[in-house]
Amino acid sequence: MTLRAFRIAYDGTDYYGYQRQPDVSTVEDAIFDALRALEVLDSSADKPDGYAAAGRTDAGVSALAQTIALESPDWLTPRALNAELPADVRAWAAADAPDEFHATHHAIRREYTYHLYAPVDAPSDALSGSETVPTPLEDDRFRTACEALSGSHDFHNLTPDDHNTERSPSMAASRDGDYLVVTVSASGFARELVRRLLSLARDIATGEEPLEKIDRVFASEPIPGHEGIEPAPPEPLVLTDVVYPDLEFEIDDAAAASARAVFERRRIDRRTGARVAGQVADGMR
Repeated sequence: MTLRAFRIAYDGTDYYGYQRQPDVSTVEDAIFDALRALEVLDSSADKPDGYAAAGRTDAGVSALAQTIALESPDWLTPRALNAELPADVRAWAAADAPDEFHATHHAIRREYTYHLYAPVDAPSDALSGSETVPTPLEDDRFRTACEALSGSHDFHNLTPDDHNTERSPSMAASRDGDYLVVTVSASGFARELVRRLLSLARDIATGEEPLEKIDRVFASEPIPGHEGIEPAPPEPLVLTDVVYPDLEFEIDDAAAASARAVFERRRIDRRTGARVAGQVADGMR
């Protein structure tokens, strides 16, 4: 048995997050079930030897580069792991890791990407979830907010965590048609921080909040609940990269090809679903 790291991609839509929880389906449950089916994890064991994961994505959040490490036999390749994983969870690359490697603690950078629906010529309520139509989003104001929210700060007002809230994120946004593609990276994140950063930047970009709201968020005083920043919806968020300085991942070509096929099928299904929903909506005008 040797310590190996695996890149895991998943569609988080049908999962209650990555980390195991009682009585609900999680990505970690799916991985452990696959390892038990492959007899890599004993049925009585809580988790594999040497096991750790790069992060704990929230319910509904997807991943391209979630990374796990565990003591595994030589034959356990991404392709072998996929034989027992559900279709919406796919291993696609692996790397040999040193004995002291820890998938959580040894990551030097994590990157998330958020696909914010914000049409240039029409208002968007993509983050508010409200039936009312808010002020259209202004790209320049959004980028200004991203710049102001980047750097070393205490984000205690943007997370339910009550300790270890000092972080140094970097935020950037680029326009891609009807979407703003927002990348948020840091060595690590407090709970819900990424989605609350997105929500605050969006509120500033629509004019619902002034830019000075950021100064209030960074102040030492807690923000009252009615003035707080709610997290943005999780479904547009993807864990796109986790960087380890001493690992070289080798793509399993067959596993990656099958994973691409799975996610391409899901892209087609969702485009079809969007067309159907659009016809129903348009038919009531």
